[in-house]
Amino acid sequence: MGVTPKKQAVVAEIKNWLTTSKGLVLTSYRGLNVATDTEMRRELRAAGVTYKVVKNTMLRIAAKEAGIEGLDTHLEGTTAIAFSAEDAVAPAKVICGFMKKNKLEDAGILTVKVGMVDGQVIDEKGVKALANLPSREELIAKLLGSMNAPIANTVGVLSAIIRNAVGVIDAYRAKKEKEAA
Repeated sequence: MGVTPKKQAVVAEIKNWLTTSKGLVLTSYRGLNVATDTEMRRELRAAGVTYKVVKNTMLRIAAKEAGIEGLDTHLEGTTAIAFSAEDAVAPAKVICGFMKKNKLEDAGILTVKVGMVDGQVIDEKGVKALANLPSREELIAKLLGSMNAPIANTVGVLSAIIRNAVGVIDAYRAKKEKEAA
């Protein structure tokens, strides 16, 4: 008995997600109600992250075909995949932030199983560490701020020198006026 074309298509689609995503997170979602799931999907979509429920068997086959090792041990129970082809950090950031905000992990409702960044499998701790990284925009702002600081300091020093020179010239002028009078 062979694999049906429909299942082959599903495996091919999952394999595509695994190979083209910059970042992805596998989650377990036991007991997640519809309202909470809808809210989480909305936040994920806003961040450019796709979220799909997958069958462990299909994911296992797709990972094997893609040459990805380290996912098999995490493919038990319910599994959903959050992935982004654009941002390696977004899936981890949104999932972990949503879990924390709604206290879902403590209740065992939504938990991180494992993640991947640029084809490398990372464990749950790695996913959480990734989620705590500053965003790209924050890093750019910090970089620009640190680049701007020396310029601002130079301007401050130069203006102080000019102020001092003006003060000296003004004192000299006042002295000459006093001597002339």
